[in-house]
Amino acid sequence: MKVVKIPDPPYRFSEDKTLPELREYIEATYASHYSKNKHQAMEFIEECGHGEGFCMGNILKYAQRYGRKGGKNRADLMKILHYGIIMLHINDTESENEVK
Repeated sequence: MKVVKIPDPPYRFSEDKTLPELREYIEATYASHYSKNKHQAMEFIEECGHGEGFCMGNILKYAQRYGRKGGKNRADLMKILHYGIIMLHINDTESENEVK
């Protein structure tokens, strides 16, 4: 019987390559023109209670735009993932506040 070595952890969709790239993309957003001031606009949007809707809207926007504006633009996919991570943060923060 042939032994098949499964990577540890068993990434099957290049997650081990994509996660560092996503981290680099997110870190670059903190140096972009959107965060030149002390606070990012997203912080104000979240503080006003509109973060979840804003993120969902942007996820839908970039998903609809993918393949249309600039072709199959990898940056659009990175934006979808980044807004998804922000939504996870909002979800977790809201869940923590509900427990208190």
